[in-house]
Amino acid sequence: MRPHLYRILVNVFATLVIASCSKKIQPSQTVMQSEMKSDTVVMIKKMDSVVTVKRVVKRKPTESIPKVMVVNDKYAKKSVDGRFYYDLQGHRYWRSNKDGKYYLFNKSMLTDEAFKKSN
Repeated sequence: MRPHLYRILVNVFATLVIASCSKKIQPSQTVMQSEMKSDTVVMIKKMDSVVTVKRVVKRKPTESIPKVMVVNDKYAKKSVDGRFYYDLQGHRYWRSNKDGKYYLFNKSMLTDEAFKKSN
């Protein structure tokens, strides 16, 4: 019975040695990078040196929205109360009864006679 126990112990020991050797961490040959982020500068640590890289911040271009535009009335829509309006890029323009131009909506239009319903 003793030789049988001896073989089992040797096999278990050999299995543990082989399993533990396969889990060793080997250093890689590639450059390891770690980043420290701030608002505009990125610090990248390589093996022995530190490199700073400035980020380029791209700003979204501002869209110019005209305050006044001329639109043919056949392309404009008619509201329930009979006034003409035109929608462009999410902004609504209302037709003035004085000059026929379309103006970007603002609160002063609510009291202005030029933007009231024409009879």
